[in-house]
Amino acid sequence: MQLLDSTWQYFLTHQSEFWAKTAVHLRLSAAALLIGIVVGVTLGVLAARNKAASPWITNVIGALRSIPSLAIMAVMLPLIGIGFLPALIALAILAIPPILINTQAGFASVDPAIVEAARGMGMASLNIAWQVELPLALPVLIAGFRTAAVEVLASATVGAIIGAGGLGEYIFAGLSLGPAYIYLMLVGAITIAFLTLTAEVTLNGIEALARRRYYR
Repeated sequence: MQLLDSTWQYFLTHQSEFWAKTAVHLRLSAAALLIGIVVGVTLGVLAARNKAASPWITNVIGALRSIPSLAIMAVMLPLIGIGFLPALIALAILAIPPILINTQAGFASVDPAIVEAARGMGMASLNIAWQVELPLALPVLIAGFRTAAVEVLASATVGAIIGAGGLGEYIFAGLSLGPAYIYLMLVGAITIAFLTLTAEVTLNGIEALARRRYYR
């Protein structure tokens, strides 16, 4: 109980610092997720449309997913140094695979008869993709966004090791300073857990709404 009280007191007396670190954590995560969405959706649509390219795209991106984010950051250090950018690249690489896989699965699951009917009505390929395939694939895409968001928010913690800032600084400060400063770890860990849970619940709700909207 005393530990929780120390955590709460630290939070109350270091508001500006706490919100600054939270903002950095969210900015890093949001930027990585945005890059992941742009690249993942683009490659996912390409993989769904091009059967020859599909195994190459999924295998290469799947291989990247197996590399730990910290290892990617370490590789980036001699190339671009420390700070925000190497952490952003590592987290973006982490975000791409689940988005790509779900995008490919979502577009591939659209009934070809629906696509052919839209084409028979004179719709252009771009309009079919935007007005027909995307809405039907949207719930599966959002599930990929949810997985990526949770992974990125949690993994952004590691960025503090290479000077990217964020809530991970609290966790590593608590680890390095010793048992008397465990409350610092809790400040970071509780906030990160809250952010990931919020992302999970919010995107899960959006996914459910999309399913009700397009699968009635």
